[in-house]
Amino acid sequence: MSETYADSHLRDILTRTRRIAVVGVSVNPVRPSYYVARYLGLKGFEVVPVNPGHAGEVLFGQRVVARLSDIEGDVDMVDIFRRSEHVPAIVEEALDCLPGLRTIWMQIGVEHEGAAAMARARGVDVVMNRCPKIEYQRLFGELRMGGFNTGVISSKL
Repeated sequence: MSETYADSHLRDILTRTRRIAVVGVSVNPVRPSYYVARYLGLKGFEVVPVNPGHAGEVLFGQRVVARLSDIEGDVDMVDIFRRSEHVPAIVEEALDCLPGLRTIWMQIGVEHEGAAAMARARGVDVVMNRCPKIEYQRLFGELRMGGFNTGVISSKL
């Protein structure tokens, strides 16, 4: 059963977040992890690409790192583009090496209650089975032209 999140909670997370590590980002521009990371970068977030298969390459103007522990400086959010069974190890590493971490965000289709409980026990917010790109667009009024129901009634074309 998927969790529900108040719009105000998601808006607060996206407003306070500045630096996002995207775990499992692809260098292939047709993959969702690529265009979500690219979009977040275009919206002013600093995106740190994490993918051991592409470590050392440059993506969105940032050097790809192999693992979270390779990141210099702190990160506000870890966005996970990996299958659910990989989540606990990612969350453990994030909690160990990112002392300022405020949010673990698991992409659509990615959920792990045990890992979520571990992060929450350390005071870290957790969002599962959601996409920050979609939520950003929905909450900040960018989905109207895409045909999504934003809950905003407007006569504008």
